Amino acid sequence: MNNLIAVACGGAIGASLRYGASLLALRLFGTTFPYGTLIVNCLGSLLMGALYALSMSTDLPPSVKAFIGVGMLGALTTFSTFANESLLLFQAGDWLKAGLNIVLNVAICLAMVALGQHFIASNT
Repeated sequence: MNNLIAVACGGAIGASLRYGASLLALRLFGTTFPYGTLIVNCLGSLLMGALYALSMSTDLPPSVKAFIGVGMLGALTTFSTFANESLLLFQAGDWLKAGLNIVLNVAICLAMVALGQHFIASNT
């Protein structure tokens, strides 16, 4: 039950951060490209990599992993939104933006996971 509460609390925080990031990205960059989704996916990937590396080098309680990894980062990152936005770009005939969105999200997020792991591993 403690892990369930941890996931719920982390999810509330992650979802709120996701919403705020979306509003900020819309205000800063407009609606021509799904920047908000790209930003939260990259940030979430960085933090997931760091959490994973930290959990390998320390004894993190399961409730902390549940709070951050499943709850907060699960709600912050938006793979389903990314997939829908990419499909909508394809359906609109904007193949370049659709392809760019897919390549950037996948490539940068993989790099951010590696960076997060490296940062934590080199500092523990």
